[in-house]
Amino acid sequence: MIKEKPEMKIPVETKRFVKAKPVKYNVINSKSTAQGRLYSVAEFDLIAEASGKILQGNIQLKKGTVFTKGQVLFTVYTDEAILDLKSSKSIYLNSLANALPDIKIDFPEYQEKVNTFFSSININKNLPAFPDFENEKLKIFLSSRNLLSDYYKILKDELQLSRHIIRAPFNGTYTDVFIESGAFANLGGKVAHIIQTDILELEVPLERFDSEWIKIGDKVKIYSEKTDLNRIGTVVRKNLFIDENTQSQGIFIRPLNNQNPFLLVGEYLTANFPGHPIKNAMQVPRNIVFNTNEVFVIIGGRLQKKKINVIKINNENSLVFNGLPEGDTLVMQPLINFFEGTQIMVHK
Repeated sequence: MIKEKPEMKIPVETKRFVKAKPVKYNVINSKSTAQGRLYSVAEFDLIAEASGKILQGNIQLKKGTVFTKGQVLFTVYTDEAILDLKSSKSIYLNSLANALPDIKIDFPEYQEKVNTFFSSININKNLPAFPDFENEKLKIFLSSRNLLSDYYKILKDELQLSRHIIRAPFNGTYTDVFIESGAFANLGGKVAHIIQTDILELEVPLERFDSEWIKIGDKVKIYSEKTDLNRIGTVVRKNLFIDENTQSQGIFIRPLNNQNPFLLVGEYLTANFPGHPIKNAMQVPRNIVFNTNEVFVIIGGRLQKKKINVIKINNENSLVFNGLPEGDTLVMQPLINFFEGTQIMVHK
């Protein structure tokens, strides 16, 4: 008996369901978000402008110590310089006193002015301004007695003495201390490194596409992704060059730092810049794009790959693109183990 051949069954193609939507372009308001690092607007080394023993000022000469503008940070031993300056002023007073009788006789019209200058000199204070004399003969007389040259030499010594006392140029802190109190500093020796802490700037790198829309004076929201820190900052300047390594342009934002929690130099914060319009574009989830610039579209009920033009990656979740014909049905979810030609149904 001949067995009948089994009937051949035609495999049924399984239809798979996906989320999809038609491609439609609009004007997208694209906000820019990027992370940057806080820097101080002023930081430099303190250099000893005189040699001598380092003496502590109003605050400790220690790393991390906070100071306010005008406080004495430290002094270079001044006793000898002060005594030398007092001696020079005493000698000058004596020379001027010896010249007063001759001035009274030869230049009586200037006697009162010279006497006032003489009386105002205090060896414990800086010299007063030298009187302005228009008489050429009087100038020659004063020069012959070395009263002019000695005056300016004392001014120079006063300036040198002021360099023994180092005052804080701003509100700040020590980030490094190289010579402790009590140690000897040579002329030109590096004593400490300081930074300003009340005025900081956030440097944020942005792609040229976004940075060209940013204007000086723009208000920017600044926040920390780890804490509840929030600030409003102002764009104060932009680099006029592109970093060759990152291909980004630096944007500098100055936030207020007058409230708790205080901003700290070196920490990373995120800046949210005002949006700018992107014409003829569509925003989609970033995870529907594969191989950098490919997506799935549905044509005749089947999957097909197409390339898109990625205009901007907003963040880890979304991007803006164009390059597909309007009306194409774009798959709006990531597909795993799907291939071109797979029969597809769209979720309604």
